[in-house]
Amino acid sequence: MKKIIVAPLNWGLGHASRCVPIIHFLLENDFVPILASDGKALTFLQKEFPNLESLELPSYNISYTKNLKLGLLFQLPKFVKTVQKEANVIADFIAKKKDVIGIISDNRFGARNAKIPSVYITHQLTVLSGIFTFFSTRIHQKIIQKFDECWVPDSKVNSLSGKLSKATKTTTTLTYIGALSRFKKADLPIKNSILIVLSGIESQRKSLEEKSLEAFKNYPKNIVLIQGKIEENQTKKVVGNLTIYNYLLSNELEREINQSEMILCRSGYSSIMDLAVLEKKAFFIPTTNQTEQEYLANYLEAKKVAPFCKEKDFKWSCLEEVKNYNGLSYSPNKLNKDLLRLF
Repeated sequence: MKKIIVAPLNWGLGHASRCVPIIHFLLENDFVPILASDGKALTFLQKEFPNLESLELPSYNISYTKNLKLGLLFQLPKFVKTVQKEANVIADFIAKKKDVIGIISDNRFGARNAKIPSVYITHQLTVLSGIFTFFSTRIHQKIIQKFDECWVPDSKVNSLSGKLSKATKTTTTLTYIGALSRFKKADLPIKNSILIVLSGIESQRKSLEEKSLEAFKNYPKNIVLIQGKIEENQTKKVVGNLTIYNYLLSNELEREINQSEMILCRSGYSSIMDLAVLEKKAFFIPTTNQTEQEYLANYLEAKKVAPFCKEKDFKWSCLEEVKNYNGLSYSPNKLNKDLLRLF
């Protein structure tokens, strides 16, 4: 059997979750995916696909600071070393596994090898960083050019990601593959007034959880809160109108979203793709100082798709604004088998 390494970045669960449809796509076309990541992202994929082989990659261990841009700059030397370690782990693995014929990397810079074809997945052809946007974008373009092809999870008209995924100058072939989501829309009876889905780096995940619990403590309707904590055992806690899960796997989360009137979450791109495919109404709270999420929240509000506010300003009465917006939508797309031509 021909094997392909699928390696998502461990930054929240967004990169790993949007690789779920890629993994199913490979299985449907008689390839054997090898799960490669670290931390929560790897644990999540192992729970989703318990029968697949996995490979632990070095952790980037990026710390989240109040000034994200400056913080990332100071962590750059450590980051570069980790990318090289990652490339070495990949090289050692494919040297031992002669049946590995390709790599699909979702934003892992070192998950590639000159001996086999490698694909890079990203929606950030433009990397926003304020006055440094030109430089951060050029650096990312240089990284993309080290791969044989780049898959962009949006349409060519950039309907979900705006200017982030507009074509840039690169020698690497760009292929727009449409929104990537592990979910399918289903017409189920609405049982939840609000579904809160938490994600991201732990400090920010916990911050929004605390804010949500405080804001909704006297809310009269049914609320489900998904903590986004990938732990050994799944837990469920019910307190009055509030149901709390530490995590849900894809089929369970798909059902809860379909059965919810409104979704409250970060404006991460993977979440946006999921909610668009499921045609849901949403309220976004972008992660503070994360430029990409702030841009996406502003972009979707300007298009009258979904409202947002800063975390410090949120209270449950903010959700009244949702009725004045159209909600997310995206025509379902099927990945084309021709995408696998490299392999």
